Amino acid sequence: MKTYVWHHFILLSSLFFLCSFSSVKKKKPVKKSSTKTALVSHTTPAKNNPYYIIIDKSDYELRVYDDQGWYATYPVVFGSNDLNDKYMAGDKRTPEGKFVVLLKKIHPQWGPELLLNFPNDESIRKFNERQQHGLIPRNAKIGNGIAIHATRPQEEWTVDYYQNWTDGCISLKYSEAKDLYSYIPAGTPVTIQK
Repeated sequence: MKTYVWHHFILLSSLFFLCSFSSVKKKKPVKKSSTKTALVSHTTPAKNNPYYIIIDKSDYELRVYDDQGWYATYPVVFGSNDLNDKYMAGDKRTPEGKFVVLLKKIHPQWGPELLLNFPNDESIRKFNERQQHGLIPRNAKIGNGIAIHATRPQEEWTVDYYQNWTDGCISLKYSEAKDLYSYIPAGTPVTIQK
């Protein structure tokens, strides 16, 4: 009887540990890349790339999908607390729309970074339209340099407490950004929505 109770205790403890180990939910194991390239640049989708990313600003989530469906979810934070679409450079807002991972690089402060093709044609169209309607100043600039990147290693708490801190980028925990970076190729489609 003691052996049965002890085995039952170990099984339940193991299940609890596995369930609470990480906030990243994965459907299947991620194949880790052993390549340590500091910069990978492509503007066209990678051949046989099964991945696409949907970033939902109201849920503070970055979801990865592949050709089988949902693959992984990562909690993220943004720039401005109002979560509105980016209007112009300096407004700290995260742009909405359809983008592509333009290149991968290791940033000196926050490590793994997936640079998006912002501004793209749709972003420029929205910017010009808003300028014509007087929603932004005539001398405003559209901005650039929007990326999916990590927090600094010691600042992962910003994601846990929904502290929007970027200049318009999408930020995830340092450890989780390394995971995302390991399997998402340049050319991956990214949709950012509210």
